[in-house]
Amino acid sequence: MVPFAIGENSLSNQTQDENAGHFGFQDIDPSAKQGLVDDVFSKVAKRYDLMNDLMSGGLHRLWKDAAINWLAPNAAGGTYRHIDVAGGTGDMAFRIADAVNGRADIQVLDINNNMLGEGKIRARNQAHGDVIDFVQGNAESLPFPDKWFDSYTIAFGLRNVPNIGAALQEAFRVLKTGGRFICLEFSHPSVPMLDKAYDLFSFKAIPALGSLVSGDADSYRYLVESIRKFPDQETLVEKVVEAGFSQVKYRNLSGGIAAIHSGWRI
Repeated sequence: MVPFAIGENSLSNQTQDENAGHFGFQDIDPSAKQGLVDDVFSKVAKRYDLMNDLMSGGLHRLWKDAAINWLAPNAAGGTYRHIDVAGGTGDMAFRIADAVNGRADIQVLDINNNMLGEGKIRARNQAHGDVIDFVQGNAESLPFPDKWFDSYTIAFGLRNVPNIGAALQEAFRVLKTGGRFICLEFSHPSVPMLDKAYDLFSFKAIPALGSLVSGDADSYRYLVESIRKFPDQETLVEKVVEAGFSQVKYRNLSGGIAAIHSGWRI
């Protein structure tokens, strides 16, 4: 059982993050961003895997496996406490539960109740679904005590958080000393010409495919645009360090189309 508590990094005390003023390529009132993002994920919740397949060309499953492999969760010291933020459908949580053979207490937090509903349904068919709790909450103000978790993951979610800096500070707060932070996110291609090819695929093919399979090109267009507005690999390293993490590193995946960032609370 997790003792729920709002952390010191309350929403009212946070400074504004540049990311809050953008919804894709649109300039918006920062206070409107969370509602707009929530609307997108309410629309795509039932087709979330399909969305990720379209966005990644089907590679997101391999990228998630790579993130878990780098995290290397270990329950040798007892029950492994983990939090997966913006992880409503449970993909990362299920992998971690399997990696430690169910010796875990895993909290999946998402601000969108529709995404959490999909995760709860999927958990019924998972070998270790009973060790996972689904909690509605905000990445910028986690309802958990200080120094509570062994590890924290956020996969394809950080770019949708209005205040990235606040979310990173909260990740640091809830991790134990020696705890590990892992972020998997679409990033900026590092291979010559790959960026142009991926831009062509992203801006032309993905919205068209989204319209074809779901009748909703606008949500997919936002998701593509949000990737381009997200900090590049080195800039995100700086933000993770600013939040307090040590030994911050990243690994590019598929030529930088995605990247895993890792940091430790020392």
